Amino acid sequence: MQQNEKPFQFLAWIATSILILAALLASFVPALEYHHWAFIIANSLWVVVGYLWKEMSLIVLNAGLTIIYVLGLVL
Repeated sequence: MQQNEKPFQFLAWIATSILILAALLASFVPALEYHHWAFIIANSLWVVVGYLWKEMSLIVLNAGLTIIYVLGLVL
């Protein structure tokens, strides 16, 4: 691990990549509705990263977004 790198940085990059993919899907092919699942997966991964990094703001923000996305699917 490099000096300025946090542990589990690779997981944060994966979550960010999925989040970008979700935004692209939502913007360019919204009819497919796969972006809902991609947003849920990405924000759930960010909750895990927040827990591993002990960053409460990451946990609260992304858990809230995940709940919103899940409610959007259900309602």
